[in-house]
Amino acid sequence: MTCARNIPFLLLITAFVAAGPAHACAPPERPFLSQSQDDMRIYADLIREDFEAYIADVQDYFRCVDEERARTLAEAREVSEDYGRFLNAVE
Repeated sequence: MTCARNIPFLLLITAFVAAGPAHACAPPERPFLSQSQDDMRIYADLIREDFEAYIADVQDYFRCVDEERARTLAEAREVSEDYGRFLNAVE
C-alpha cells in the first residue's frame, strides 16, 4: 500500500479535529457586566476580579485547546497508520 492512500483519511480526520469542539477543554463563563453605572461603581472590585479571572481562565483554555489539538493530531496520524496496516491486511 502506498502512503498516498493514507492521505485522504488523515485529511478527513484533521478536518474533523479542526472543526470540532475540544471536549477536554471547557471555555470560561463570560463575566457579567451590569448595564447600570451605579452598580458598576458599587461592585467595581467584584467586577474587576471577575474580569481578571476570566482573562486568566481564557488563557488557560487556549493552552488546553492547543494541547488537545496537538494530541489529537498525533493520534490521528497513528490511526491513519493503523488504518493503512488494516487495509494491507485485508487486501
